[in-house]
Amino acid sequence: MAELHDLTALEQAEGVRTGELSPVDLTEHYLARAEQLDATLGAYLTRTPEIARKQASAAEDEAAAARREGRALPPLHGVPVPVKDLNQVAGVRCTMGSETLASYVPEVDDHVVTRLRGAGTILLGKTNTPEFGLPCYTENRLAPPARTPWDLERSAGGSSGGAAAAVAGGLAPVAHGSDGGGSIRIPASLCGLYGIKPSRGLVSSGPLLHDVTGLGTSGPLARTVADAAALLDVLAGPMPGAPYAAPALPPGETYASHARREPGRLRVGCLTDVPFPGITVHQDCRDAVTRTAALLAELGHDVDELTLPADDSSRYAFTRVWSVIAANRPVPPADEAKLLPLTRYLRERGAGIPATEFARALYSFRMLGQLVADGVMQPDGGFDVILTPTVAQPPPRVGGLRNDADPQAEFAAVGAFTPFTPLYNATGQPAVSVPLHWNAAGLPIGVMLGGRYGEDATLIALSAQLEQALPWAHRKPGVW
Repeated sequence: MAELHDLTALEQAEGVRTGELSPVDLTEHYLARAEQLDATLGAYLTRTPEIARKQASAAEDEAAAARREGRALPPLHGVPVPVKDLNQVAGVRCTMGSETLASYVPEVDDHVVTRLRGAGTILLGKTNTPEFGLPCYTENRLAPPARTPWDLERSAGGSSGGAAAAVAGGLAPVAHGSDGGGSIRIPASLCGLYGIKPSRGLVSSGPLLHDVTGLGTSGPLARTVADAAALLDVLAGPMPGAPYAAPALPPGETYASHARREPGRLRVGCLTDVPFPGITVHQDCRDAVTRTAALLAELGHDVDELTLPADDSSRYAFTRVWSVIAANRPVPPADEAKLLPLTRYLRERGAGIPATEFARALYSFRMLGQLVADGVMQPDGGFDVILTPTVAQPPPRVGGLRNDADPQAEFAAVGAFTPFTPLYNATGQPAVSVPLHWNAAGLPIGVMLGGRYGEDATLIALSAQLEQALPWAHRKPGVW
């Protein structure tokens, strides 16, 4: 018999609207799942059962009133949605995965939390993240490592690894994540989920933690395209003080509606080789792209190979900016010794980068975005979508990328594992990881689709078409 966590988030929301499901029962179900499995999966850094129960009771009362009065409810009203612990929730500790902030409790909500509250969602807790979200795995000194439910010896990825472990393990129906270099798409690939990195400015990072580099953004992790699109509708939209603003959908349009539409015939560029020297792409990841390209062609799209000239300058720029970001994390000077070796290495490196070099790195991001727009994805005759592997290797073992003895080597290994994802953070374009394939060992292997800036809806429609052609939601890990 199906359990509550077998239902999609939209199915749960429909049940709440009709009165067939109770937000209180949904919340209690997920709290019990987390109590049972969180120590194994490493999904949460902080669970908030008291807040969740209070919000669930209020959501149930509001749903009953809406039925009596014939009012519509927000699409995810009454659905539990945890928040990644890089984002602030007023009155709930925000550790950012660091021992140095283990007791920090913010007084204000981030904009994404304001929007989640307004949508009537339920806060189950704050999901696990590595220290300040810096590496692409989720291991810290505050909680167990985040593990992919498909193989508990292997990493859930990062930095939204806890969010991915929660959704893939049935500890939440959908989850908020964030992505500064692939941090939604990487765990989506490793956990067999669908993840969206939206266009720069579509989702606000304010009011206190604005990313001045433009690399980072919040977005959804989900089991289905429709669920992710519905959560993106909640998160997206202008907020006071936001420094960027992505093109809005036409009035009355939603991202959820695009998950029910045909994408039209698209030109897809297929790229499997990394334009950086010394990086190997595993055959499983290549095969996933090859099979996806064949499926896209069967669906009527024009698929051609794409090659990019070898150029290490963008990777060079990204590492400089990433180091400056690390150096600016809010660490009291007396607590520097508590930081993990990789964090200390990046902070020391970032503190020594001159302002002019930092500015040149940011200029190179803008130049890269212009080159992609003008030379690869121009509207008249260019590619509409770029297809690549999400990551270069299958899910690594827990601890497999970490190297406390040599953080410089660790940072290089992290870069070699994730050579494809940072492009879209640098350019601000949208990108998604689609869980179309599993390898012979039963491990998920995601593929990535990147689109033109502001054309998030095209990626959602194309992803939904792929999901319909090769459904993945029937696949469930052993913990399910």
